Amino acid sequence: MAKDLAEIAKKKKIKYFLISFVDLFGVLRSKLVPARAIGDMQKEGAGFAGFAAWLDMSPADGDMFAIPDPDSLIQLPWKKEVGWLASDLYLNGKAIEASPRVALKAQIAKAAKKGYRMKTGVECEYFLINEDGTKIADGKDTQSKPCYDQSALMRRYDVISEICDAMIDMGWNPYQNDHEDANGQFEMNWDYDDCLKTADRHVFFKYMVKQIAENHGLRATFMPKPFANLTGNGCHAHVSVWDKSGKKNLFHDKRGELGLSKMAYNFLGGIMHNVEELASIFNPTVNSYKRINAPRTLSGATWSPNSVSYGGNNRTHMVRIPDEGRFEMRLMDGAANPYLMQAAILAAGLDGVINKRDPGKRLDINMYTEGHKAKGLKKLPLNLLDAIRMTQKGTALKAQLGQPLIDAYCKLKIDEWNNFKSTISQWERDNTLDC
Repeated sequence: MAKDLAEIAKKKKIKYFLISFVDLFGVLRSKLVPARAIGDMQKEGAGFAGFAAWLDMSPADGDMFAIPDPDSLIQLPWKKEVGWLASDLYLNGKAIEASPRVALKAQIAKAAKKGYRMKTGVECEYFLINEDGTKIADGKDTQSKPCYDQSALMRRYDVISEICDAMIDMGWNPYQNDHEDANGQFEMNWDYDDCLKTADRHVFFKYMVKQIAENHGLRATFMPKPFANLTGNGCHAHVSVWDKSGKKNLFHDKRGELGLSKMAYNFLGGIMHNVEELASIFNPTVNSYKRINAPRTLSGATWSPNSVSYGGNNRTHMVRIPDEGRFEMRLMDGAANPYLMQAAILAAGLDGVINKRDPGKRLDINMYTEGHKAKGLKKLPLNLLDAIRMTQKGTALKAQLGQPLIDAYCKLKIDEWNNFKSTISQWERDNTLDC
């Protein structure tokens, strides 16, 4: 063991550890372990019943064990005596292929064999709402265009600054916080890094934001579309691939179109080619499809894509090239599983590099007003069921991520869809009760 968690606990005065994993639906699961037992847990793992989480297992399966990654250790900024650890899942001594963090690490290993190292940053949007989730928490936040509103931002200074101070304390190098395009919506940015570290931090960020909001008597939600008339929560990802040392950006070519290399365009080609398979992972809930393909919001734009296209520094496209050496993927929403999202990006991108896929021509148009002029563009799925079926039908993700993961994910998501379809909404009662 390169890092001894028992020794670290003594030095950092940690009394308890949260040994955590994320299931296929993105739910954060944990056991609270006293420091006296962390040595054994580091070697053997904390035991869990897989059927009790959203992992395609049965009550007959044996215990799975979450082996903590010492490099992921974070002391809770608001409760320093507790340390949080991301973990990898094992069953019968073997890593569980159909588990999110293991799947991401498998893609990272595949990329490493080719000399590649993906680095990413994420933009996690969220709303601060009342406790029962019926409205935003700030009754004064009423502008039709509230983005960057200083007064609305500063009315939530206590929450925002506490979250930002925590990120500074943890060494994430946060660099800006803003009020986003919807009333009650915020975004906080920190430095990009290796995709596994970004995914671990993404998981912890969502937990931290919810907990700190709760400590202030509020509720935070990353739900894709919590309010019909307001812009939804995106989770844009900025992507670049580097050499094995992490020092040379292989996406960067000053002589390339918009400063991107041929390899970068092949990677992008993999995303564009496989996007129909990716949608159920990037947009994993019934509610996700009320964010994409949505009508105009109160601010005048949804800021989410409606077609499969890419452009330069143009936010109306599914993929934006904002600067040399990277691109921004704008399809993902706040419900995306942090590990599966990164794994799927890397899987589709590697497929593009291996098969030298062409992303097609860049479109320099406003997709919201002129999208009808672009002929032959693929459309994004209209609902979760269509998206799941596209994932099931596809071949690239199965080849890269493995059949067990895709089968398990799609099976559980179909069950979720069927559960949704068994409910009767208020809209149905209002519009068809007297038909």
